[in-house]
Amino acid sequence: MNQKILTTTSLIIAVILFLAINIVSKELFSSARLDLTENQLYTLSEGTENVLQTLEEPVTLRFFLSEKLVTSLSINSYAERVKDLLLEYQRIAGDKMKLIFIDPEPFSESEDQAEGYGLQGVPIDDSNTTFYFGLAGSDSTNNENVIPFFSPNREEFLEYDLTKFVYKLAHPEQKTVGLMSTLPMQNAASPLMPNNSGGQEWMVVDHLKQLLEVKTVAVDVDAIPDDIDVLMVVHPMGLTDKTLYAVDQFVLNGGKAIVFADPYSEVYEPVTDPKNPFAAMQAPRNSDFSKLFDAWGIEVTAQVVGDLQTAQKVQMQKGSKMSVITYPVWMDLNGKQYFNTDDIVTSKLGNVVMATAGSIVEKGDVATEITPLIKSGTKSMQIEVAKLGFMSEPEELVREFKPESSFTLAARVTGPVKTAFPDGRPKAEETEDGEPEVINETNHITESVENINVIVVADTDILEDKFWVRVQNMFGQRLAIPHAANATFVSNALDNLTGSNDLISVRNRGNFTRPFLKVEEIQQQAEQRFREKEKELLARLSDADQKIQEMQRRKQEGNELALNIKQQKEISNFRNEKITVRKELRNVQHELRNNIESLETQMKFINIGLMPLLIGLGGIALGILGRRKRKVIPKR
Repeated sequence: MNQKILTTTSLIIAVILFLAINIVSKELFSSARLDLTENQLYTLSEGTENVLQTLEEPVTLRFFLSEKLVTSLSINSYAERVKDLLLEYQRIAGDKMKLIFIDPEPFSESEDQAEGYGLQGVPIDDSNTTFYFGLAGSDSTNNENVIPFFSPNREEFLEYDLTKFVYKLAHPEQKTVGLMSTLPMQNAASPLMPNNSGGQEWMVVDHLKQLLEVKTVAVDVDAIPDDIDVLMVVHPMGLTDKTLYAVDQFVLNGGKAIVFADPYSEVYEPVTDPKNPFAAMQAPRNSDFSKLFDAWGIEVTAQVVGDLQTAQKVQMQKGSKMSVITYPVWMDLNGKQYFNTDDIVTSKLGNVVMATAGSIVEKGDVATEITPLIKSGTKSMQIEVAKLGFMSEPEELVREFKPESSFTLAARVTGPVKTAFPDGRPKAEETEDGEPEVINETNHITESVENINVIVVADTDILEDKFWVRVQNMFGQRLAIPHAANATFVSNALDNLTGSNDLISVRNRGNFTRPFLKVEEIQQQAEQRFREKEKELLARLSDADQKIQEMQRRKQEGNELALNIKQQKEISNFRNEKITVRKELRNVQHELRNNIESLETQMKFINIGLMPLLIGLGGIALGILGRRKRKVIPKR
């Protein structure tokens, strides 16, 4: 009796202790997280945590989700992930972030609020029901930011999009891009191309002006202006040491940059000498930024890259005839194999057209990391510049083509670097009147204050209109019709670089959707069996039709009735066969459903029942072992 009372009391105490431990652990360890996923999908990047922990002013996030509708949609699990991630953001940000969940029911004030913020509603059916799944945010001064709709296509970049959203709320000021170019991109003559008035502004500049503030930076500056967030250098050619020093110090001091350097710039037009017009045709067209590239540990090769697999077809006049040839140095890169899908800049690009581009390679012993963004095909080759331009034979490029390997056409360069000017600022040059040039005096930086973040593109023609866009004039306005994503690539890069290092470092989350490989295997096997049965049925149908047609051709007078009876019997037999095959198809389908349900039941048992059962059995085993030990202890 006493033993039973003791056992019951122990059980009650165990239950009380279990509940108490759960209550206490919920309070003490509510912030504890354990991410056991393969790619740490639910662990926030260090950059995200830094952005959230350094918020200076409070922000308010309003998450709009049609709760009653999402349960019936395929994005239900994605919506739960967005909600969980937002809660994690709020936990880390603390009192600097207010998170509000809103269910915009039809014809309610909350639905009007969602529309007022500019959220994108998706019609569900003919009953005027609209599904909302977006985010609206505001800061303490009522600056607003909106994600109109969380597209499942950007699921792997969910953390980046949310962190960028919060970062822009915390830093609402418009970012400024400084454009330093020796090419006439802004409707003005270039110092290196005085004969070219520039014509109209390049469409890529017009595209960037819709997203960012674009300021011109002269090619002879001695310091980059303080209000420049990202420096865009295009075809650096003939730059003086004082200008190179200005760029060097800007990058070392934490400035971001994107450089377009080319071994053979087709858009560049050398100055023509009337006395020697052929000299311009043979003049070099390469960029020269080697002094800084050496300090960054990279080199843009002097050869151009050709690829037959991505080569464009171009028209060429030879004599009086026009012919279409394959031109391997003009590459239309279209496919994931050419782009770094883990980098936000290139992850969702369409096709990008590049012309006579060079390749980027490592150089020297520099502690930078070179991450390819765009690569050529695996059967590309490097081609000497001498085979291009004046007096060249484009057909020879194809005849002499020998595939080598893949080459890096655009890359991100990160890491610590030292100055390209170890002896300090270059000496001031004399002006035309013999006086020493006045330069801005600043402290000389010898090493980068933080890891540099620079994007290098081994092509300048990627920016020119003819390679990516058709421009039409409509009622005095230029209408751009892109046929390649060149401008998107540039705007993605600049948008990424205008963020902080913390934002840039936010990684691709990988794919949240993990397929059930065993279930897919079962479905594929059943599908194959379905197709075999379907093929068998179609074969029987065809065979029966041929037999009926044959009997109709053999009709003779006096036995039409017998033939009709024979036909009817054949048709009856076929119908019976058809019913049998349909029954077999249903059995296969039923077997498929049973296999999936059986597998699902096994998975549920393992996840829900097996672990508690093992723990329980372990507890019983420990109890029995303890009782045996107590029995063994001798009485004193």
